Amino acid sequence: MANSKAAQDFVPIKEIRDGVVILKDGSMRSLVMVSSLNFALKSPDEQQAIIMQFQNFLNSLDFSIQISLQSRELDIRPYIALLEGRYKDELGDLMKIQIKEYIQFIKSFVESSDIMTKTFFVVVPFSPTVMSGGLNIGGSKKESGSKAKADNFEENRLQLEQRMGVVQQGLTRCGLRSVQLGTEEAVELYYKIFNPGELGKPMVAA
Repeated sequence: MANSKAAQDFVPIKEIRDGVVILKDGSMRSLVMVSSLNFALKSPDEQQAIIMQFQNFLNSLDFSIQISLQSRELDIRPYIALLEGRYKDELGDLMKIQIKEYIQFIKSFVESSDIMTKTFFVVVPFSPTVMSGGLNIGGSKKESGSKAKADNFEENRLQLEQRMGVVQQGLTRCGLRSVQLGTEEAVELYYKIFNPGELGKPMVAA
């Protein structure tokens, strides 16, 4: 008989704390959501400049990064719920008719077309190095207890933040806007990654 495992055993994440994803192996990740640009609309000179700047950005890094693209079907239910709320609150008959027709138009348009949203992320890693004999990379003896763990987390988080700053500066030079995900945003992102079928489920009324 095969041993059954809980779904959590297949998820490499231990916890998400202060916007930092901590994996089960002790390594850390920070997530940056990055804007896009319409490369095809740029002139040849602008395209070449963007390519060279991005190449310089990658070559300047002394650590690896992961670039991730998330493509999902657009969930219009929150927008439809907002319109239906406006419909109920509207007093004018003409405006109510227009809102109702607009709702029907949006629903039929989305049903007949695959509307996708694309979101770009850069994953910045950091792996705390522990040497043999219980010494960390700084040479101090490995401490025990909750205070030591908290101190180690803050020290490692600061080093990860430095990497984040380098990445975001490089993206800015490429003409891209970026924002670091907080704890709630990271939890929501990973929940959707590991639960892809949740989008099709009915919304729970508030």
